Amino acid sequence: MKILMILTSHDQLGDTGHKTGFWLEEFAAPYYVFKDAGAAITLASPKGGQPPLDPNSNTSDAQTPATERFKQDEAAQQALANTRVLGSVKAEDFDAVFYPGGHGPLWDLAEDATSIGLIERFHGAGKPVAAVCHAPAVFRHTKGGDGKPLISGRRVTGFSNSEEEAVELTEVVPFLLEDMLKQQGGDYSRGADWESYVVEDGLLITGQNPASSEAAAEALLKRL
Repeated sequence: MKILMILTSHDQLGDTGHKTGFWLEEFAAPYYVFKDAGAAITLASPKGGQPPLDPNSNTSDAQTPATERFKQDEAAQQALANTRVLGSVKAEDFDAVFYPGGHGPLWDLAEDATSIGLIERFHGAGKPVAAVCHAPAVFRHTKGGDGKPLISGRRVTGFSNSEEEAVELTEVVPFLLEDMLKQQGGDYSRGADWESYVVEDGLLITGQNPASSEAAAEALLKRL
C-alpha cells in the first residue's frame, strides 16, 4: 500500500505580512494513520524540500497526540524536511493521494498544473483522492473524463465560510473554499464548526477542518 501525501510550498498569507503553510495536525494525524497501517508514505510538494509550517498550527492550543508524536519522531521530521519535488512523482506509482490543508494550498496547489494532472490521473485510474480542510482547493480546476469539473454533482466538504470568518481571513484568502466548491458544481455539505466531518463520494474523500484529519485518513484506508 503506497500513499502519496502532497503538501503546500506557499508561505505567505496574502499581503498581510504573516506566514502560512500547511497545518501540522492535518499532516501528522493522517501520516500516523497511514504509517500505523503499514503503508509506504511518500511526501511531495511543488518546490520539494521542507514545506512551510503555518505557525498558528504550532501553538500550544493546536497540539494533539499526533502532533506531539511527530515532535518526538526524528524519522518523520527528516521525511518532511526532504519532500520530493511534485513534478518528479507519478500517479501510477501510488495507490492513493492525500492532501493536508492549511491556507497555503489556496494559493499554490489550487493552481498547480502538476497537481491538477496528478489528481485527474489518480481518479481516472480508479484510485482514491482525499483532501482535508483547505486542501479541497486542489479541485478548483480538476476535470473528470467527461470534461466537466471533477466535483460536479459530487458530495464534498471543506473549510466552511463560517470557519473562515471565525479566523478573520475572509478578506485575505484568494477565494472562499465553500463558495468555490459550490461554483464547481459540488454538492457541498458541512458539519458544525470545528467538529469532525468527512464526506465520501466514490473515490473522493473530503474533510471539513483540522478535527476531520484523522477520520479522512481512516476513510481513505478503508477505500484501499
